[in-house]
Formats: sequence, structure tokens, C-alpha cells
Amino acid sequence: MSDKPVRQGNSIVVAENPLSFYLFNSTRSAWIWLIIRLYLGYLWFTAGWGKVTSDAWTGENAGAAIQGYVQGALGRAESGGDVTGWYATFLENTVLPNATAFSYMVAYGEVLVGLGLIVGLLTGIAAFFGSIMNVSFLFAGTLSTNPLMFILATWLVLAWKVAGWYGLDRWALPYLGTPWGKNKNNE
Repeated sequence: MSDKPVRQGNSIVVAENPLSFYLFNSTRSAWIWLIIRLYLGYLWFTAGWGKVTSDAWTGENAGAAIQGYVQGALGRAESGGDVTGWYATFLENTVLPNATAFSYMVAYGEVLVGLGLIVGLLTGIAAFFGSIMNVSFLFAGTLSTNPLMFILATWLVLAWKVAGWYGLDRWALPYLGTPWGKNKNNE
């Protein structure tokens, strides 16, 4: 494809620059995504496993940890801190009354995101749901590793076609009817 935009039917296709093509479309960059995937997957899996095995998350006292977390976020909202009013309203009216259900969703969601990233299965989807959880924690005023994890997850979402190349996506995505058909652009 040339460097100039090309008309294809009713559309104009703008050529992709070599760096973004390499990062997001070429399997030669898959080793970069493997490192990021394994790191992020490990963080999610270990965080989730700690919650799954905790009584305050999924045991007899399920929901207690979420309640404490939400109360802290609501306190930060009241003091004019890091939590916006609309998110505090969501926490107070939706999460708090359903703390047990949210507790299970967070704990098992973190484990599933971690496993998906580690084995490279539905990598883009796993990274997307991980980024949703990161944003939720950020909205609740928790920094920690969430900004870094959000950035890495976002990049994995962008690289979904090659991020799981050294993983199960290499076989699962073609089976599901996505991107790796035999063509001259597969590198």
C-alpha cells in the first residue's frame, strides 16, 4: 500500500505507519506483547487469587471487603477528594447494596482476566475487562498500580490481533473466524 490515502469504494483508506503496523499487526512484535501479557496476567491472577481465598471476599463474610472499600471511597468523596459525585452515587446506590455480588465478580473477574492474559486466550477481551476494573478502582480514588495496569491493558486491547500469538489465541482466533487467514500480510 502506498503512503498516500487510497479510495476504496466509498471509503478513503489512510496508510498505516510502519511502527504501528509492526506493533499492532505484525506477529514479529508478539514477543513484546508476550512479556506485557505475562506481567499483567500475573498481577491480575495473584490479586484475584488473594481475594478468592479470602473470607472477606468470597467466604462466609463475602462483601465485607467491598463494603469497607466503598465506605473509604465515599469518605474521600465527601471530603472533596479523589472521588467524583456521580461515581460516589453509583457506589452508594448500586455497589454497596449488592456488595456480596460485586465481591464475587471482582475476585473471580480478576482471576479470569489473569488466566486469560497468562495463557493468551481471548487476550483483547481479557485486557478490556481488566482495564474496566482498573478504571473502576481509579474512579474510587485508588491509585496503586492501576494507572500502569490500565495503560498496559489498553495497549493489549489495541494489539489484540498479535498479543496472543504466543498463546492460545494463535489457534483460537482463527477457529473463531478472526484475523489469521492465509494472506500475504501475515508476518
